[in-house]
Amino acid sequence: MMNMQGMMKQAQKLQKQMEEKQAQLASTTFVGKSAQELVVATFTGDKKLVAIDYKEAVVDPDDIETLQDMTAQAVNDALEQIDAATQKTMGAFAGKLPF
Repeated sequence: MMNMQGMMKQAQKLQKQMEEKQAQLASTTFVGKSAQELVVATFTGDKKLVAIDYKEAVVDPDDIETLQDMTAQAVNDALEQIDAATQKTMGAFAGKLPF
Protein backbone atom coordinates (compact mmCIF):
# COMPACT_ATOMS: atom_id res chain seq x y z
CA MET A 1 0.00 0.00 0.00
CA MET A 2 1.25 3.46 -0.91
CA ASN A 3 2.18 5.80 1.92
CA MET A 4 0.65 9.28 2.25
CA GLN A 5 3.80 11.09 1.09
CA GLY A 6 3.96 8.91 -2.02
CA MET A 7 0.30 9.54 -2.76
CA MET A 8 0.76 13.30 -2.42
CA LYS A 9 3.79 13.23 -4.71
CA GLN A 10 1.90 11.25 -7.33
CA ALA A 11 -1.13 13.56 -7.03
CA GLN A 12 1.09 16.62 -7.58
CA LYS A 13 2.68 14.99 -10.62
CA LEU A 14 -0.75 14.19 -12.07
CA GLN A 15 -1.94 17.73 -11.36
CA LYS A 16 1.00 19.15 -13.30
CA GLN A 17 0.32 16.79 -16.19
CA MET A 18 -3.37 17.75 -16.18
CA GLU A 19 -2.51 21.44 -16.25
CA GLU A 20 -0.18 20.87 -19.21
CA LYS A 21 -2.87 18.96 -21.09
CA GLN A 22 -5.45 21.68 -20.33
CA ALA A 23 -3.08 24.31 -21.71
CA GLN A 24 -2.50 22.23 -24.86
CA LEU A 25 -6.23 21.77 -25.29
CA ALA A 26 -6.89 25.50 -24.79
CA SER A 27 -4.38 26.37 -27.52
CA THR A 28 -5.90 23.91 -30.00
CA THR A 29 -8.21 25.27 -32.71
CA PHE A 30 -11.53 23.58 -33.39
CA VAL A 31 -13.53 24.27 -36.53
CA GLY A 32 -17.26 23.58 -36.67
CA LYS A 33 -19.10 23.53 -39.97
CA SER A 34 -22.70 23.72 -41.07
CA ALA A 35 -24.17 21.77 -43.94
CA GLN A 36 -22.18 22.35 -47.13
CA GLU A 37 -19.71 24.38 -45.04
CA LEU A 38 -21.69 27.56 -45.68
CA VAL A 39 -21.00 28.67 -42.10
CA VAL A 40 -17.73 27.91 -40.33
CA ALA A 41 -17.16 28.64 -36.62
CA THR A 42 -13.65 28.59 -35.16
CA PHE A 43 -13.05 28.16 -31.43
CA THR A 44 -10.11 27.61 -29.14
CA GLY A 45 -10.16 24.55 -26.90
CA ASP A 46 -11.25 26.66 -23.93
CA LYS A 47 -14.46 27.48 -25.84
CA LYS A 48 -13.55 30.99 -26.92
CA LEU A 49 -15.06 31.99 -30.26
CA VAL A 50 -12.33 33.15 -32.65
CA ALA A 51 -14.28 33.65 -35.88
CA ILE A 52 -17.47 32.94 -37.77
CA ASP A 53 -17.16 32.85 -41.53
CA TYR A 54 -20.12 32.98 -43.91
CA LYS A 55 -20.10 31.93 -47.55
CA GLU A 56 -21.85 34.47 -49.73
CA ALA A 57 -24.47 31.90 -50.79
CA VAL A 58 -25.95 31.72 -47.27
CA VAL A 59 -26.34 35.48 -46.82
CA ASP A 60 -29.89 36.23 -47.96
CA PRO A 61 -31.66 39.18 -46.31
CA ASP A 62 -35.00 37.50 -47.04
CA ASP A 63 -34.00 34.28 -45.26
CA ILE A 64 -32.36 35.17 -41.96
CA GLU A 65 -33.66 31.95 -40.35
CA THR A 66 -31.43 29.74 -42.50
CA LEU A 67 -28.39 31.84 -41.60
CA GLN A 68 -29.29 31.59 -37.91
CA ASP A 69 -29.80 27.83 -38.12
CA MET A 70 -26.53 27.24 -39.93
CA THR A 71 -24.65 29.47 -37.48
CA ALA A 72 -26.03 27.47 -34.56
CA GLN A 73 -25.15 24.23 -36.36
CA ALA A 74 -21.53 25.31 -36.93
CA VAL A 75 -21.12 26.59 -33.36
CA ASN A 76 -22.59 23.41 -31.87
CA ASP A 77 -20.40 21.26 -34.10
CA ALA A 78 -17.26 22.99 -32.83
CA LEU A 79 -18.38 22.81 -29.19
CA GLU A 80 -19.10 19.08 -29.53
CA GLN A 81 -15.58 18.57 -30.91
CA ILE A 82 -14.13 20.46 -27.94
CA ASP A 83 -16.17 18.40 -25.47
CA ALA A 84 -15.07 15.14 -27.11
CA ALA A 85 -11.41 16.17 -27.11
CA THR A 86 -11.65 17.31 -23.50
CA GLN A 87 -13.22 14.02 -22.43
CA LYS A 88 -10.58 12.05 -24.33
CA THR A 89 -7.68 14.11 -22.98
CA MET A 90 -8.77 14.69 -19.40
CA GLY A 91 -10.68 11.43 -18.94
CA ALA A 92 -7.39 9.58 -19.18
CA PHE A 93 -6.43 11.00 -15.78
CA ALA A 94 -9.45 9.57 -13.96
CA GLY A 95 -7.94 6.11 -13.62
CA LYS A 96 -4.56 7.39 -12.51
CA LEU A 97 -5.57 9.13 -9.31
CA PRO A 98 -3.84 7.49 -6.32
CA PHE A 99 -6.90 7.67 -4.07
